[in-house]
Amino acid sequence: MPFSSLKDPVDLARAFAVIEAAWSDLKDTIPKDRWEAERTRLAYLVASFTPLALDEDDLKQNVLLQFRGRDHSS
Repeated sequence: MPFSSLKDPVDLARAFAVIEAAWSDLKDTIPKDRWEAERTRLAYLVASFTPLALDEDDLKQNVLLQFRGRDHSS
């Protein structure tokens, strides 16, 4: 599970909020047959960036930059 490394309840809540917000921004740009794989990739990005984030906005911005930095059609 991507969020199993997050032990702080604040980090966990932040991660769940950001994955939902980021997915809302992204899902319409991703073919439906890729949704599961790309949402999983997004979750791992959120989990890896959460401990470094200043707040939810910072986390979302960094995750979206990283996510969009790779062509997600492969």
